[in-house]
Formats: sequence, structure tokens, C-alpha cells
Amino acid sequence: MKLRILTLGIAVSVLSACGGGKSDDDSKVLNVYNYSDYIAEDTIPNFEKATGTKVTYDVFDSDEMVETKLLAGNSGYDVVVPTLNFFGRQIKAGVFLPLDKSKIPNLANLDPDVMKRIAQQDPGNEYGVPYMIGTTGIGYNVELLKQRFGGSTDIANSWDLIFKPENIAKMKDCGITILDTPSDMIPIALHYLGEDPHSQDPATLQKAADLLKGIRPYVQNFHSSQYVGSLANGGTCLVVGWSGDIIQARDRAAEAANGVTVAYSIPREGAPQWFDMLAIPKDAKHPEAAYAFINYLLEPKVAAANTNFIHYANPVTKATPLVDEAIRTDPTIYPPADVAAKMFTYSINTPEVDKLYTRLWTEVKTGR
Repeated sequence: MKLRILTLGIAVSVLSACGGGKSDDDSKVLNVYNYSDYIAEDTIPNFEKATGTKVTYDVFDSDEMVETKLLAGNSGYDVVVPTLNFFGRQIKAGVFLPLDKSKIPNLANLDPDVMKRIAQQDPGNEYGVPYMIGTTGIGYNVELLKQRFGGSTDIANSWDLIFKPENIAKMKDCGITILDTPSDMIPIALHYLGEDPHSQDPATLQKAADLLKGIRPYVQNFHSSQYVGSLANGGTCLVVGWSGDIIQARDRAAEAANGVTVAYSIPREGAPQWFDMLAIPKDAKHPEAAYAFINYLLEPKVAAANTNFIHYANPVTKATPLVDEAIRTDPTIYPPADVAAKMFTYSINTPEVDKLYTRLWTEVKTGR
């Protein structure tokens, strides 16, 4: 799901994503719309070299941005990467091309249990292919947290750190960032309150909004991208963010040897687990190139390389042994069964509930 800081190291073509440009062979053009920093640096160049396809790789930082383009039509993209709950709603809106699975032979490499879970929102796995799997949890500066909680980091294993004002207030002075995505934050708040995170009842959703309003005075930023760099350099000490992003911040801080130690926790009460999907818009101009790209991403070596770079679990079973040992044995990336049992997925909201989410989120951010 999830924002990944814009990295210019990825090779991209100078073609316009919306125009598709001109080429000697128009089937050798591909326009991709994905989260930034969400693919290994050499994946696109290697695909271009292997297939002769010229790729334009545009980036976004929220599912809302993708959905706006898809529902408006004529997005100009051939492959998009929505999160499962948005993807399920977009299927109902008729914006995707049904997959010709004969053109994606590497579907055989996918974890059947993951495919079953996804089929709850994409019956028969007709429209999408899972790309990466992640969680939403708590990222923190270890030393700054210890300074404020008696030398211990135990509090970071609970959502109490975020949702109890007396706890989060202790971190205000060193910088707190919350995801600017109501589709993440409202279900998390509901779950913490003991409510159904899939609830669409206005009164119940108001409870989540009230909880979030209660911590608003302590939140420095609502953002879905900047926290990676600021957490790594010590500018932020506490975030609610996406697992791979926070783990990237952890590793960047370690590589910089800047005295900052970052950690990620999946709170013991349970947390969201999400699936980012690869899909082809119905009006894609280069569907053959899209099929080739999706199939390429499901190659075990390619999937493993992507996981090694972005630190999100992938659903390609044969890729797991190829993933760096430190990553595949990291329980915050590949959660053990007892942790996974407490996780929940996001639901598909109706347009009316989505509007309510937006209104409530505006109230949270503005402190009204």
C-alpha cells in the first residue's frame, strides 16, 4: 500500500505517461503507475533490456490518487498498482481489463493461500495479480522512545503509544507523523476501540474520528511519504506508517551511521495487512506489454530482488529462498502465524461511506 519516497535512480523514459509517445513498434511501449520507491532499481532497466520495451514509470503516494485517474478514464497507464480494498471497488466500477491468464504463465508461482484471500474481493482472481504484501504499524526512534519511557521500548508494541494522549504527548517534541490516508487510519482506530474495522455505520465511524481528534494536538505532520527520510535522519521520532517504508528508514539510518536507530512494530492488538495488486486498465493502449511486465515481476529472481530492495514480502513462493536471509526471517516483514492471526484487511467502502471517511478525515486534520 504504500508510499515509498520518490527515487530518481529508477530508469524512466522521457515519454509522456498519458500520451504513450511514438515508437517504431507501439507494442514495445509501457506506461506504469506505481508507488514510488516500490521496485528494485534495476527491475525496469532489466525489463527494458530483455524485451526492448520502453517504460514510463510514474509514481503516486496514495490510493486516492490512483482511483481518481482510473474513474476519470483515459488514464494513459497500462499497469496500475492499487491496494486490494480500492481494487475491489474499482472492479465493480468496471475500470479493469479481465486478465487473459494464458499470457501470464508465472501465475503458477503465486502462493495459493494469498490468491484465496484476494479472491474474496476479486472473485476467481479475474482482474488482478498480487505484487507485494505489507502491514501498517508503528515506526519509532529507539533512543528517543527510551528516553521518554523509562529506558524501555515495550510501549511501542501497543497502539496505546499512539492513541493514549498521555503517551503520544511524550513524543510530541521530537516529531510525530501519521499517514495521510483515512483508509488506513480510520480502520486502525476502529480496531483499537474494539469495533469492527470494516464498519460502515456513521455513528461507529464517528467514534474513530473522535479518537483521532484526541491525538491531533500532538501530530506534527499528516503525510504518506516524507516520514521515511525524516525518520532515518532523526527529524521524526514516531510514525504510523507502512512496514517496508519504516524498515527502509531503519536500514538507511544504519547505513548512514548517523546515531539514529529506527525500529518497526506490529502492535499486539492487531494491525492491518494489505495486498497491493497489479492490474491493467480497460482502456490500456499497450496490453501486451502489460502482460509481459506482470509476468516478468512474477519471476522468482525478479520478485526476490524487489523484496530485497523495498523490504515488503512478495507472494511468489519460489522467490522466498532467494530473499536475503535477514529479510525473510524478519518477523515484521514475514509475520509468524500467531501475529498474522490478529491481522485484518480493509473492506470495500461504498461511495457514501468513502465521502464520510473524507469528511471525517478533514475534521481530524483541521482539528475541528
